[in-house]
Amino acid sequence: MRSCDRRTATGCRDFAVLTVLLRLGLRVGEVAGLQLRDVDWRHGEILIRGKGRREERLPLPTDVGEAVAGWLRRGRPPQCSSTHVFTTVLAPRKALSGKAVSAIVRRAARRAALESVSAHRLRHTTATELLRYGASLPEVGQVLRHASLLNTALYAKVDHVALGTVARPWPAGAQ
Repeated sequence: MRSCDRRTATGCRDFAVLTVLLRLGLRVGEVAGLQLRDVDWRHGEILIRGKGRREERLPLPTDVGEAVAGWLRRGRPPQCSSTHVFTTVLAPRKALSGKAVSAIVRRAARRAALESVSAHRLRHTTATELLRYGASLPEVGQVLRHASLLNTALYAKVDHVALGTVARPWPAGAQ
């Protein structure tokens, strides 16, 4: 996230895209498909058009709203006629594709000298972070909009360090 130079239009956009991916656990297609009308600033909600043509409203956390507003106010070209939230910076100004969203993640990881990071991995990170901060597995599934708790369990990796702080030591001499 810190590798995004928010003094530039591209940096503002990339920071907002990364924030949305990481905080809301969205899929690349959901980020690419976000429309300006999907953000309800007054009620602090965002409409997500997900898999299977499902539409769901999610709360719009303050940091996500600030990142998106920063892009819209300071980065998005004023003459851009696209109804999508995230667009290209250079002409022809058009909506970002899912591939472009994925490329933003890869470039940010490379700038930060991280191993190759995919946008999908950020979805896993969202699940793990939610669990780390006390959310239940069903709550994580709700955020990720999973139909099955089994799918959520695949996303939510166990934090072994945190688990070690609550696990009891194995009794001495136990078989």
